[in-house]
Amino acid sequence: MKIAVLGTGPVGQTIAAALSALGHQVVLGTRDPATTMARTEPGAFGTPAFPTWKQDHPDVDLATLADAVSRAELVVNATNGAGSLATLDAAGADALADKVILDLANTLDFSQGMPPSLLVSITDSLGEQIQRRFPRAKVVKALNTMNVSLMVDPMQLAGGDHTCFVSGDDESAKQTVVGLLTALGHRDIIDLGGIATARGAEMYLPLWLGLMSALGTPTFSIKVVR
Repeated sequence: MKIAVLGTGPVGQTIAAALSALGHQVVLGTRDPATTMARTEPGAFGTPAFPTWKQDHPDVDLATLADAVSRAELVVNATNGAGSLATLDAAGADALADKVILDLANTLDFSQGMPPSLLVSITDSLGEQIQRRFPRAKVVKALNTMNVSLMVDPMQLAGGDHTCFVSGDDESAKQTVVGLLTALGHRDIIDLGGIATARGAEMYLPLWLGLMSALGTPTFSIKVVR
């Protein structure tokens, strides 16, 4: 599958590398490829500078947002949730039309310090906002309830037997995403329903952050026992 990953930070890099390793044709989308390739500072969480990462992943292409999306069948939104709509706007509504958008972003608001609040909650979600902004796209919310290392390698924890949720209005788009999740190793995938159910998955994040603080690690997940 041809996949565009929007976002060149640690999340985007990790997702792009994992999907490329599965044999997909992956391109990272950024506003200005030259500027991205000129970065010399280390990434967040101690990751290497982007050019170093790119050298280690030659099969992952780098392109402008619009070019990356135009070449893709599926688009992964791995951007900071506060800027997701602006990034997708820059990619272009026409380019996103009829594409599956796998949205794994969260709208955490650190403006008042810790613990963060949510920019969107209760009566709306980022997933819904993206679907409204781009009605011809097929938005599926998934993977936002876990650390990126578990997104791409769920088997490292409990043999992959923890729960991953999907939300979206288009059934075929959800099945496409479920196929990707299964290929990544996810064993327990629950379809919550339409894109409005992304509200619950996104509102889990304050609890996730509290658990990370209490446990002293981001490598944990939740399991729905039934």
